[in-house]
Amino acid sequence: MINKQKLWFLTLFSLILVLSVYYVTMPNDLLEIKNNEIDDSIVVSEISSDSISVLRNLSDESRYEEMEELRMILTNIDSTIEEKNNAYEQLKLIEEEKSKETEIENKIKSKFNLNSYVEIKNTQVKVVIDASEHSYELANSIINSVQEEFESKMYISVKFQ
Repeated sequence: MINKQKLWFLTLFSLILVLSVYYVTMPNDLLEIKNNEIDDSIVVSEISSDSISVLRNLSDESRYEEMEELRMILTNIDSTIEEKNNAYEQLKLIEEEKSKETEIENKIKSKFNLNSYVEIKNTQVKVVIDASEHSYELANSIINSVQEEFESKMYISVKFQ
């Protein structure tokens, strides 16, 4: 059985490890915004081409924080059995959503040869595609491919970057 001290150590160690890997692999111009002026009055902002990985990292960080809160409920002695069961079910749901997101990203990569970011929240699926081509036919094909992964009707949005 893991005691509280070991759990805290593992939690902090894994957090430090994740942040270290994130820092080391982060490009220097990750959040750099380039401004191009057009017609002296319109300014167009471009985010670096690594926006898919930025979205993925932000999602992973928020998901990690949520999972840590749920793990604290699970390990808290004062939590009721119902609270622990709910926390466990939510943890399981988060893991299932993450694996489904990865599965869909891999399917889009293999079927359409496109890099993508997928986020699932309840019945909504947000797909961000890293492509210069913006066609309705491609978006429709991606929506149909994503819907095949689910038994129930999902609200799927596709955004090109």
